[in-house]
Amino acid sequence: MIVKEQPSAMQLFFAMQSSIVPKIIWKILGVFLISIIVLIVDIFVFRMPHFSIAAMGIFGVALSLFLGFRNNSAYERWWEARKLWGSMIADVRSLGCDTQIFLSADADRRSFMYSACAFAHFHRGQLRLIEARIEAAKWVTLDDVQTIAAQHNPADAVLNQMAGQVAELAQADNISGFGQLRLTQSLASLALAQAGCERIASTPLPFVYSLLVRRTTYLYCLLLPFALIDDTSMFAPLFAAIVAYVFFGLQAITNELEMPFHRTENGLPLDAMCRTIEISVTEALGDPNPEPHRPQGFVLT
Repeated sequence: MIVKEQPSAMQLFFAMQSSIVPKIIWKILGVFLISIIVLIVDIFVFRMPHFSIAAMGIFGVALSLFLGFRNNSAYERWWEARKLWGSMIADVRSLGCDTQIFLSADADRRSFMYSACAFAHFHRGQLRLIEARIEAAKWVTLDDVQTIAAQHNPADAVLNQMAGQVAELAQADNISGFGQLRLTQSLASLALAQAGCERIASTPLPFVYSLLVRRTTYLYCLLLPFALIDDTSMFAPLFAAIVAYVFFGLQAITNELEMPFHRTENGLPLDAMCRTIEISVTEALGDPNPEPHRPQGFVLT
């Protein structure tokens, strides 16, 4: 996720870091060069077909509607994912308070809360399709890490392990019935948020929308020079490049927002949020806090 102060007007026009331009520059240049070729052929070789700017305007409105719909849908996925991770952080903090109230044995509290950190890391690894054993091994034993990692859904396995610990405490009469209820409610809330994240990760936007928007964007940008020649003359390539920047830029941004858990500049900072959970756990247990993650080059991962 990009963490950056609002630039000044001059910096806004020339800033390349955290900009979408480097990712679409070749598409913009392609439209620019095609527009120059169309203009040169129209002036010096033979008259090219000239389209009505009004007709292209209607075409552009339709394309804008498609892009707007897809952009709103992608941002909604991104924001829902952020809310789900925020709810998981809140649930872990609730567990910290509840274990202080209902668990008298320090060893039981530490084992339970350390498992919450392991859950966060395994869940992050599952969403990003990366290995998270090393980070999880800082909070649970190596044998537990190997056993959990061998499961089809390691994060869910951690929650089941935590539920089993609550059951053992209840059988040993080391936790009250109300305390058991409070802990299980928080575990259920964590499981609900986990399932929501998995739903987002496993269900991208319908491919037909992506295909339609991409085809229409290319078609519009390639036809636009034929409509700009009459009204803009020599400036047709410049205006075509600007339009290409807008449409291709929106398309590229939407592609990143659609998959909020991927490690991209606009993706969610799952590493930083896992560290926030670790800090919440250590504060609840009275342990030294790890350092929070800092943005690197204005990007928080």
